[in-house]
Amino acid sequence: MAAYTKPLPTPDQYSQPFWEATKRHELAVQYCPHCGTYEFPPYPMCPKCRAMDRTWKKVSGKGKIFAWFVVNYSTHPDFVNDVPYAVVVVQLDEQPNLRVPSNMVDCKIEDIKFNMPVEAVFEDVTPEYTLVKWKRI
Repeated sequence: MAAYTKPLPTPDQYSQPFWEATKRHELAVQYCPHCGTYEFPPYPMCPKCRAMDRTWKKVSGKGKIFAWFVVNYSTHPDFVNDVPYAVVVVQLDEQPNLRVPSNMVDCKIEDIKFNMPVEAVFEDVTPEYTLVKWKRI
């Protein structure tokens, strides 16, 4: 594995289960067992029913492109050689308004389309961290 020089996530008490799942090459999001609501990013309380005892649930990792933007100028030196690149927001199949952002792999920027079906893929960037990316299906 080549040395990864870009910034890495900083997991906290709420996001740690997400990063543990990505390490297993699984996509998991916070879930409320009281009202059945999925939530990403994680919060201490369910935004729908206000329950505090949230769990984590593995999801399919499939969805559709909801939105995207193209980065043409990077203010961070570790991303300068990557521009232009697209950041996509994927609406997961499990629930409307359940959206997870990241980058596309194996897809030209001009080929990204609204509602394009995608699935999660996992990039092991260090022995400790695995990042979620999206590829079209």
